[in-house]
Amino acid sequence: MYLSISTTHNPATDLGFLLHKHPDRVHETELSFGKAHLFYPEATAARCEAVLLLEIDPVGLVRGRGSAEGVVDQYVNDRPYAASSFLSVALIRSVKTAMAGISKDRPELAAAPMPLEARISPLPARGGEDLVRRLFEPLGWSVRVEPVPGPDGEASPRYLALTLSGTARLSALLNHIYVLVPVLDDDKHYWVGEDEVAKLLARGEGWLGDHPAQELIVRRYLGHRRSLARQALARLVPEEAASEETGPERAATREEALETPIRLHDQRLATVAAALQANGARVVADLGCGEGKLLSLLARERWVERLIGVDASTRDLERAQRRLKLDQPGGPPEGRITLLHGALTYRDRRWAEADAAALVEVIEHLDPDRLPALTRVVFGEARPRLVVVTTPNADYNVLFPTLGAGAFRHADHRFEWSRAEFRAWAAAVADAHGYAAEFGDIGPADAEHGAPSQMAVFTR
Repeated sequence: MYLSISTTHNPATDLGFLLHKHPDRVHETELSFGKAHLFYPEATAARCEAVLLLEIDPVGLVRGRGSAEGVVDQYVNDRPYAASSFLSVALIRSVKTAMAGISKDRPELAAAPMPLEARISPLPARGGEDLVRRLFEPLGWSVRVEPVPGPDGEASPRYLALTLSGTARLSALLNHIYVLVPVLDDDKHYWVGEDEVAKLLARGEGWLGDHPAQELIVRRYLGHRRSLARQALARLVPEEAASEETGPERAATREEALETPIRLHDQRLATVAAALQANGARVVADLGCGEGKLLSLLARERWVERLIGVDASTRDLERAQRRLKLDQPGGPPEGRITLLHGALTYRDRRWAEADAAALVEVIEHLDPDRLPALTRVVFGEARPRLVVVTTPNADYNVLFPTLGAGAFRHADHRFEWSRAEFRAWAAAVADAHGYAAEFGDIGPADAEHGAPSQMAVFTR
C-alpha cells in the first residue's frame, strides 16, 4: 500500500520542509509490523512528490511482532498491502510533526494552504465510490476514483485507487487521510480502546465536528463500539450534549432561584452591554447566546450595527428566534441579526466579521480540557478587537444560603473559578494572544468574598 503526496507550490521542494524529510534521501522507519519507506520520485522547483510506501511483514505479525501496536488480527493473504489502519500508524511514526502543522524553520509555510494532490492505492472501501465522495468532498477535495485490477486482471469490487486534489494545509490533508482511510476500510488491525477516542478527536479537530457524515465516521473509526462512539460524539459538541442530558429548564431554575433576589442576570447583561458600547463595538457575536436575552437587549441599541448569535443547542436557537421575532412582522430588519448553530471549540468563519465577542456565563459549561480549544478559536483565530467574558465568582458561593459546600450554581457547570483563578487564566490568555485584560465585578460586592459574578474585558 502506498501514499503519494505532490505539490506544484513554488518552489515545490518546500514540501521537504513540511514533511521534515530531505528530498535527497530515502527515509526508513521501523514498525512492529514491517517498515515504512518515504522517498521522493520527483523533487524540482516546479513539482515535488513524496511517497510513503508501507511494507508489511506478514510472517513477523503471525509470530507476534505486532503486539507492540496492539494487533489482534493476523495478517492474511486476502488483504495484500491494504492494511489501512497500519497506514495510519505509519503516518504517525513517519510524519507526526507534519500532521501537527509544525515547521520550526518555516512556520509560515506550515500555516499556509498550497496546491496538493494525494494518491492512495490500493484502498479498501466498504461503500465504494459513493462513500469516498461522501467523506472527502465536504472537506473541499476533488475526488477521482479508479478501479484496481486483481490478479486475474479484473477490477476488484472492494479495492480502488483514490486521487484527492485541492488547496489546503498539508497537515489538514494528512489528518483527513489518517482518519478517513480506516473509516473506508471499516476495520482495524488492533484493539480499539478509549485511547482511540482521544486520537479521533485530536486528528478530527477543526473539521469532524461539522462533517455531514460525522456519526458514520465516528462509528466506523471506533470499531462500532457504541459506548466509545457516544463518548466521542458528546465531546465533539459538548455544549449541546450536556444541555440535553441535564435538562436546560430544570438546571436553569436552580441558578435563577439563587440569583433572582439580587437581580444578577439583569445586572450581568446590562454590564456587558455597557462594556461593549464603551469600547465602540459595532458588530457583536454573542458566543453561547442561549435563548437570545443579550441579543434582545442589544437589538434595541442604535450603536449596534449587526448581531450574530452562536450556540450549540438547536432548541435554544429556536427560542432565540421566537424571542427576537426573526422573519416576523415587527421583527428586526433582515440581516441585522443572524443565528448560527455551531460549537465554540471549532473555527467558524461565519462570525469572523465581528469586531466584538461576548461570552456571558459560557466558559464554565465546558470541560477544562476543552477550554484551550475555545481560547484558540476566539483569541487566536477569530481575534476580534474586543472580547467580554463573564463567569461566576466561586468565592461568593458561600453567601448563597441554599447552596451546599462545594456545589456549583448550575447542574451543567464543569467548574467555577475563584477571583484569583479567573484572573490568572485571563492574564495568560491576554499575554499569549496579544490582548490587554481589565477586570470588573457584577452584582453587589461583599467585602471579603467579592461580587457574585466577575468580568474580563479583553482589548487589542
